[in-house]
Amino acid sequence: MFPILLALFIVVPIVEIALFIQVGGALGVGMTVALVVITALVGASLVRSQGLQTIMSVQNRLQQGEMPAQQIVEGVMLAVAGVLLLTPGFMTDAFGMIVLMPAPRAAIAKQLMSRVQVQASSAQFGHFEQHGQHNPGQNPFQQSDRFDSMSNGNTFEGEYERKDDEERK
Repeated sequence: MFPILLALFIVVPIVEIALFIQVGGALGVGMTVALVVITALVGASLVRSQGLQTIMSVQNRLQQGEMPAQQIVEGVMLAVAGVLLLTPGFMTDAFGMIVLMPAPRAAIAKQLMSRVQVQASSAQFGHFEQHGQHNPGQNPFQQSDRFDSMSNGNTFEGEYERKDDEERK
């Protein structure tokens, strides 16, 4: 990961400087600076509007009882797009604009989500064992059971007992 970041911090500024020289030579210094400022302002405005749409989408998904994972990832990507658009440079502006467009952003978000494995915290208590023989037709939670859980290389053991509603009163 470090070599990739190091390469980005070296390559991106060199490419941006080369692009500034090329565009500055063709358009002039004043027009080049104006173009950089305009792209930053337009980009910030677009990030704001797209961000508001994403927040509304997240709220709608939550109201429907669905997990808005895609929208959350897209929201993070919009923040990255905002940083790219506010960073002076034509290459970073191009990447920021690509991320701002809904179709490429959704495709990139799906690709990122397919590479990330998310586990629910309740899944840490991996398997349950019942003392004695386990009867497949029987509810394993009706008797006193033992459970083991592997979490961060540590084994946690414990016992629990299910109480009926009558005993709780």
